Amino acid sequence: MKIALIGATGFVGTHVLKELVSRGHQVTAIARNTGKIDASNELVTAQAADVMNADEVAAAVKGHDAVISTFNAGWTNPNIYNDFIAGAKAIQAGVKQAGVKRFLTVGGAGSLEIKPGLQLVDTPTFPEAYKAGATAARDYLNLLKTETELDWTFLSPAIEMSPAHPGERTGKYRTALDTPVFDEQHHSRLSVDDTAVAIVDEVEQGNFIRKRFTAAY
Repeated sequence: MKIALIGATGFVGTHVLKELVSRGHQVTAIARNTGKIDASNELVTAQAADVMNADEVAAAVKGHDAVISTFNAGWTNPNIYNDFIAGAKAIQAGVKQAGVKRFLTVGGAGSLEIKPGLQLVDTPTFPEAYKAGATAARDYLNLLKTETELDWTFLSPAIEMSPAHPGERTGKYRTALDTPVFDEQHHSRLSVDDTAVAIVDEVEQGNFIRKRFTAAY
């Protein structure tokens, strides 16, 4: 497939790029600064674009079979809520403008339901440092659920998927829709490499069209 990857230089994006290339997909790796993109592989084309500009997004993704967005407004960004919502909406608008139907975006785990009606981000123990970003991803998911033109998918990563727990690639994971996947020790964890596997599997297979899903061991 010919796939446009937004956020190709980020924590998740770099692993998704590696996974896509390992499977032989042709990738347009999109970032604001393309200097970090290794375009030495003939399957990778580096493309600069400002994700806050729907027209630039549309120009960058036009002609692709699918778009994967791993856009993150930056956890240390004091304006992360507004910037995440603005960027996510501009990306979505650009994908539609370009006429690409298949769109997978990566959000947060904060919108997963710990029990019926209670999302993780609303629990008393949810870290304050991540609350604004998690709330933005939750609110964007609610906006995306009203999208009727795109064949969209929203991935909520495992709760413990972070640079502090990079893990390794096993190629194995379990999925759920709106509730976390827990292991026998009641941990929801997945390595970033296996998160990339789950993302590329979904783009290839389309098991969660117009749905949110999560994945963990």
